[in-house]
Amino acid sequence: MNEKNMQTMNCNEEHCACRHKHTPRSEKELRALQNRLKRMKGQLGGIEKMLEDNRYCGDILTQVAAVESALQNFSYLVLQSHLETCVAEEIKKGNMEIVEEAVDLIKKLK
Repeated sequence: MNEKNMQTMNCNEEHCACRHKHTPRSEKELRALQNRLKRMKGQLGGIEKMLEDNRYCGDILTQVAAVESALQNFSYLVLQSHLETCVAEEIKKGNMEIVEEAVDLIKKLK
């Protein structure tokens, strides 16, 4: 990754929160992602309540596994959108460095 891209990524943290998509998410996609996040928040709240209620460890771990699976699926949806929009757009512009970034992102999701 070149120095300019590294400066962009180092805004305030390792993962730059100041970049924005050039192609906006559709209302349908945005709603679907927000709904998934709300479900995960609810599941996390349920886990918190299970701890407070001194629930059986196996039951808590089952809920943790459900949240992990939901988060993994969420990340795959965001990755698919990223590849179809951001990455494709950058490749069309001749920016092949985006491929390295995409590979790094995929590695982080394993």
